[in-house]
Amino acid sequence: MELAIRNAEPADRAEWLRLWTDYLAFYEVELADDVTDHTWARILDPASRVSMRVAVLGDRMAGFAIHHFHDSTWVKTPDCYLEDLFVDGEIRGKGTGRALMDDLIAICKEKGWSRLYWNTGEDNHRAQKLYDSYVKSDGHIRYRLTF
Repeated sequence: MELAIRNAEPADRAEWLRLWTDYLAFYEVELADDVTDHTWARILDPASRVSMRVAVLGDRMAGFAIHHFHDSTWVKTPDCYLEDLFVDGEIRGKGTGRALMDDLIAICKEKGWSRLYWNTGEDNHRAQKLYDSYVKSDGHIRYRLTF
């Protein structure tokens, strides 16, 4: 079977929810159902800046990349933030994450966006190996206040 990458569609909800649940468990995060519902609604809303690309293998979702673009004060064209990248644990390590990254890089170039950036956990060495093959960490440390 060949891996296909495309925009999310309404019929993808059950498969996305399967992977989303695994993703949240990986990061040991619990979200209220209404937050997940809101995220899904924004992904499908053409007026939202939140978008999702899905990797599909046969009739099963193999992974997803949720991203959004925003203006920057350092460049004239938008930046793209890769907020969530996840690959099904059963097929991890077979190129799906790289395919999703390459797809997003192509979208950024096509749209004329200036930069693509993302975060990952300090202990997520598998993801770091993939990300380091594109660029080394820029040394920034993330700080987050929650309200």
